[in-house]
Amino acid sequence: MEKWFITMKKADFNEIAEKYHISPILARLIRNRDIIGDEAVDFYLNGTIADLYDGMLMKDMDRAVEILSEKIREEKRIRVIGDYDIDGVNATYILQQGLSELGADVDTDIPDRIKDGYGLNIDLIDRAIDDGIDTIITCDNGIAAAEEIAYGKENGLTIVVTDHHEVPYVEMNGEKEYILPRADAVVDPHRTDCEYPFKGLCGAAVAYKLVEALYNVMQRDPEDVDYLMENVAIATVGDVMDLTGENRIFVKQGLEMLKRTQNPGLKALIECTGIDVERLNAYHIGFVLGPCINASGRLDTAKRALELLNARTRREAVMLAEDLKALNDSRKEMTERGVEEAVRMIESTSLKDDRVLVVYLPDCHESIAGIIAGRIREKYYKPVFVLTRAEEGVKGSGRSIETYDMFAQMCKCRALFTKFGGHKLAAGLSLEEENVERFRETINELCELSDDDLQEKVSIDMRLPFPYITEQLVNELELLEPFGKGNPKPLFAEKDLRVISPRIFGKNRNVLKCRLQDQQGYQMEAVHFGDVEECLRAMEQKNVMSFTYYPTINEYMGRRTLQLTLVNYQ
Repeated sequence: MEKWFITMKKADFNEIAEKYHISPILARLIRNRDIIGDEAVDFYLNGTIADLYDGMLMKDMDRAVEILSEKIREEKRIRVIGDYDIDGVNATYILQQGLSELGADVDTDIPDRIKDGYGLNIDLIDRAIDDGIDTIITCDNGIAAAEEIAYGKENGLTIVVTDHHEVPYVEMNGEKEYILPRADAVVDPHRTDCEYPFKGLCGAAVAYKLVEALYNVMQRDPEDVDYLMENVAIATVGDVMDLTGENRIFVKQGLEMLKRTQNPGLKALIECTGIDVERLNAYHIGFVLGPCINASGRLDTAKRALELLNARTRREAVMLAEDLKALNDSRKEMTERGVEEAVRMIESTSLKDDRVLVVYLPDCHESIAGIIAGRIREKYYKPVFVLTRAEEGVKGSGRSIETYDMFAQMCKCRALFTKFGGHKLAAGLSLEEENVERFRETINELCELSDDDLQEKVSIDMRLPFPYITEQLVNELELLEPFGKGNPKPLFAEKDLRVISPRIFGKNRNVLKCRLQDQQGYQMEAVHFGDVEECLRAMEQKNVMSFTYYPTINEYMGRRTLQLTLVNYQ
């Protein structure tokens, strides 16, 4: 059972409302997101590109820029090595575009998820040496590749790391000793000695900061690369970064640029997935465009997604976009099968009693383990690792809940892994098959989650009676966009509502529609997109219920009506 609570943060909402020409409801919502003080409220509501921090504040950025500007002048061969997910692909594209426009002799390489695994490896370095490369720049990876980088340095390569992942560490007597790779420059806001004010950037944003700094040093107008902000926006949302601080500006500006993008590949992908470009928002990146870009790295090669971003003609762009959409459709089917198998396994074994779920699906395609883990986490509200049989041993992905720092717990049993990395809420790992059961036992023995930690908490912004819901309020809520992790869509609640004529409809019978009536007799149209069968059963059993919801406007055949989208019910 979920635990509902109303966020009761205090402030003078009328004063904030007056100062920023917004309603007291909006003022309360902003305070609920911990935006406190005039400067923070102004940045949240009105922040622009001009408010972004100078990338030179990052530790080693000066060294990275000095090295690269020299290599460009000396016409040395540079290779960008990215990662195979949405962040890595966009980071690779940003560096490749930025450097080539500065006249660099630059090419790219992206590891194959299955053959190479995550991040920099010896084969990628050998390939660079064989190809006569002088300098490697990593993006969205590299911080955990100390051995591989040492090997590259021994073989005469110059290596610049740009990354946004946590710096690996070993714990000795309660003290953390951080393991920084010995590259020529390591640019990562998570370095403990990095004083950059905002730590939440994705890999593509760090790459963008490097390109911008390089343009400044090489006396080129950094505004020439503003258009790459659309790629930063795609990566930020796709990599599920918090939409706070700088990320909010990147995504807000990037979405506007994306609506009128000149990139043939992105244009073709928007068209082929049927998105109304004028209404394009963060949701479309997270759930429509992003999965198509990620599908290439999962089921084929991420180089296909990079080809899409690099497409020069409309014909090439349309072909690549349709390929990616087809790959994503097939990924969805495989995911459904994997989720069903995982649930069956949990329900029929002792796994269901574990606080941390470690599910071994040997025949599952290793590239979708993370998606399946995410779906299982949603169902059981527990930290989840999904493991699959790989070419060498076993590989897996983990997805966590707010109260469990997955990466910190994995550091405590690092001896069981041949490779691992990640952060608080998500991780990747490799281990020998004989260690699977030991890993399950150890990670559960280490687990200190209480019953309360494992109870999903639904944070409600405020109780909002029906008479307050107007078209003006719905329009005003748009000022809070983009919504996503760290800046959730406002969630309102009302209790003691009578449910009138609930019914399921839609081609896939996946939409529930009803009318809700409050104690004063006010009625509102409502829809629900979750587990509609279960919701309908609850409505038929209990005529009076409580709901959480957000208000929207439903446009149908020229008619606009207020409508509630129901989220939770009790």
